[in-house]
Amino acid sequence: MTIQKRLTRSRDKMVAGVLAGIGDYLNIDPTIIRIVYVVLSIASVGFPGLIAYLVMWAIIPEEKTF
Repeated sequence: MTIQKRLTRSRDKMVAGVLAGIGDYLNIDPTIIRIVYVVLSIASVGFPGLIAYLVMWAIIPEEKTF
């Protein structure tokens, strides 16, 4: 039986846990994901990056703890 991985917002959060959740899903250090995201957002004058983050915050479910 294979356990399927789900993309969720992480509890290890700076703002909403979106980028940490992506880092966990891809098995990459969340700090690297955060740095890349900030650099790309600044390079695109920030606004599209902010909109994308808010959309991800709204659609990616929060990690559940049992």
